[in-house]
Amino acid sequence: METLSFEVQIEATPEKVWSVLWNDISYRQWTTAFTEGSFYEGTLEEGTLVKFFDPNNNGMYSRVEKNIPNKEMKFLHLGEIYDGVEQPQDWGEATESYILEETESGTTLKGIIQTPEEFKGFFEDKFPKALGIVKNLSENQL
Repeated sequence: METLSFEVQIEATPEKVWSVLWNDISYRQWTTAFTEGSFYEGTLEEGTLVKFFDPNNNGMYSRVEKNIPNKEMKFLHLGEIYDGVEQPQDWGEATESYILEETESGTTLKGIIQTPEEFKGFFEDKFPKALGIVKNLSENQL
């Protein structure tokens, strides 16, 4: 398992950054860095399952491990979805965390990912782009 860490400074409040991350419309905007047309279904309450889809209804499903509004969101990835069918995967502790820390000038957003080796390159390429979009949306939306 690989641990990847990404960070971006954003000149916006943690509340604003949180809203950009998890509001349906802005979520669809920043996740274009991973796949155009991405969206999620489900609530983001701790212990619930959430499904992440591409426009073809393929993707993955995860459990919300932690949701502390305006501070931290953590997902445990459980499996893949193909043609709407869930397929459990043995990824161990494959997690994705978003941590927001208030600073004098706004917010530090950290993304920490525990991933199998096979997905390391994908995240190293795409995650900084995604955080850049979150920064842009957070700083430029009214």
